[in-house]
Amino acid sequence: MKILMYCINYAPELTGIGKYTSEQAEWLVAQGHEVRVITAPPYYPEWRIAEGFSASSYTREMRNGVTVLRAPLWVPRKPSGLKRLVHLATFAASTLPLLFWQARWKPDAVFVVEPPLFCSPATLLFGKVFGSKTWLHIQDFEVDAAFALGLLKSKRARQLVERVERWLVRKFDRVSTISQAMKRLAQAKGVDANRLVHFPNWVDVASIHPGVDGQGIREALGIPKNAIVALYSGNMGRKQGLEMLGEAAGILRHSEKVHFIICGHGPGKAELEKACEQLPRTHFLPLQPVERLPLLLASADIHLLPQRADAADLVMPSKLTGMLASGKAIVATAGNDTEVAHVVKGRGIVVAPGNSLALATAIQTLADNDALRTTYGAAARQYAETNLALDSLLACFEESLTAAIHEGAVSGRPAARRS
Repeated sequence: MKILMYCINYAPELTGIGKYTSEQAEWLVAQGHEVRVITAPPYYPEWRIAEGFSASSYTREMRNGVTVLRAPLWVPRKPSGLKRLVHLATFAASTLPLLFWQARWKPDAVFVVEPPLFCSPATLLFGKVFGSKTWLHIQDFEVDAAFALGLLKSKRARQLVERVERWLVRKFDRVSTISQAMKRLAQAKGVDANRLVHFPNWVDVASIHPGVDGQGIREALGIPKNAIVALYSGNMGRKQGLEMLGEAAGILRHSEKVHFIICGHGPGKAELEKACEQLPRTHFLPLQPVERLPLLLASADIHLLPQRADAADLVMPSKLTGMLASGKAIVATAGNDTEVAHVVKGRGIVVAPGNSLALATAIQTLADNDALRTTYGAAARQYAETNLALDSLLACFEESLTAAIHEGAVSGRPAARRS
């Protein structure tokens, strides 16, 4: 198959959506497919263009067998609601020439990742004109999340944007989401059930596993061997509820056994560092290279997954897959009926969002009970092996995409021609 992936985030970004789009593209190439990617220069989660890349020019590169086409992008230094919209709009506009240039290549399918939804109209037009199947993959319901988190506030604007969103998502040949709750929301927005696909994020269970030794990271930070480490690793943005980490660390400041490692980057990092500057057992690390991720996850005894209540089931934290695969207990902040809670229960402790005392109490409970941590960790690893293995999930996607393309050919709709 010829597969065109259209996504704002791609390697060498180390976290979030870019990690998954690049692994997906490279896996498809390894199966013998031709893959091209239209994307932006790497900027996330630092919100600045990475060294060696340009924000103002078009570039082409080969990356592990994938043809990567990068378009200009405006990146705000301090992202806000309006600035994020402009940021996403510049990507949609600058990639239009790259998208329609692919008509000469004749892709069988265009796989577009939300966010940004801005790219959907052009994708649908391309598919209609040139006969390519169109697939929308929703990593975040960006419209709902933007209003729920207060990034955008106008009720009139929300009604208009939601109508446009509903019209767009119903036009795609396939729509996939990363959780069952998000799948139900897509159906509520009008997507036919027979066009909906559950396509969760995955993890490489062969490289991230309980046998990895993370002691070197602990030693480099001066953490004693007998300490219990609670780790947060990932983006530091508004969806995470990061203020709870500082508050929980403050509550446990007299618990000499518990150390916190907070690793990552994002607009909320400076504020969190300031909140923790008087807490000697709270350690900060920059975002780690992908090859060190198994070591970082293995350095933890407890994984922390804070999340704001108003982001529940609009996003599914991508970091959760690695936590589960590492075979360590998890403490998550989530409502009882959310998908995060359903996944974590029996593999860790779930507390209410916004309750820092409950978060601290759960951390202390696990720190004091080695047997409980072991039980939860084993259950987490089993879940990852059964439900989140990279090869099995991507093989299912490959099968679904093949069926979608064949469906176009047999239903009378012209399939994309091959060169």
